[in-house]
Parts: sequence; structure tokens; C-alpha cells
Amino acid sequence: MSDADPSSPTGPPLPLASPRNPPQISFPFLREGSRVWERERKPPLPGGELPSPLPTKRTRTYSATVRAKSGPVFKGVCKNFSRSQGHGFIRPSHGGEDIFVHISDIEGEYVPVEGDEVTYKVCPIPPKMQKIQAVEVMITHPKPGSKHETWSGQIISS
Repeated sequence: MSDADPSSPTGPPLPLASPRNPPQISFPFLREGSRVWERERKPPLPGGELPSPLPTKRTRTYSATVRAKSGPVFKGVCKNFSRSQGHGFIRPSHGGEDIFVHISDIEGEYVPVEGDEVTYKVCPIPPKMQKIQAVEVMITHPKPGSKHETWSGQIISS
């Protein structure tokens, strides 16, 4: 009668996991390179600000970039540009409404100032695609007698 099986447990049986508590698995899995991973790692913006809806060079889609690169080159004059705010406006030489320009779309080593002649291409601004913004902006003729700042902070007279 004392033939105890050595492989059987000696204590009370272990409780089985309840089907009401399924294992915690989230899809898609958080991994390096996935958009979910990037969203969750970003700290919240200060003051509860919403992210800008304007597409920067970094966030513009590939198709919008291709369309902008294949478009015609326009000429205009820098109406104003604020380095601290990160944007400005260009007055087209052909007339019409002023065109928005983001700091990430400025090509070259100088920060544009009021009166600089520039060349640019255009890209529609989502979500309605009714307005446009300038991309690939290059200073062609700096305003004579003005001081220009490089992106590194050096000031150069023209």
C-alpha cells in the first residue's frame, strides 16, 4: 500500500490558469523600426501642443517628394523668414498669393532674409491639397548690403 509513485507530486495539485486571464500579447509587436515603437518613445509635446500638420522634408511622403522634384522651378523674393519659428514666406515673381516655406526645405548654407531672390519648387499641403508650400528653396541673389547668417551662426555681409 505504500507503493508511492516517485514521479507524482507530493503536495496539493497546482491551480490551472483561468481562461478569463489570457496572456498579454499586443499586436503589432513593439520592435525597433516600427511606427508603433517610434510613437510610444516620443515624449509628449510641452504645453499640450499638437504636432504640426505641415509636411516637413523629413515627414513628406515619397510620392509627394517625387512630384515636387519633377515640377517646374519658380522664382520669387523672400518676404520674411524667422529662423526661431522655423518658417517664412516667399512672394512669387509672377504674382499671386505668398507661399509658405519651412526651414527644412531651405537648401544651401545661408538663412534667407527679406529681399533675397530665391528659386523654388512647389508641393501641395495636405490634407486638402488646396494650398502649396515651397520646397528645394535656393538663394540665387542675396539682397545687396544685407548681413546673412549661416546655419552655424556666422554672420557674413553681402
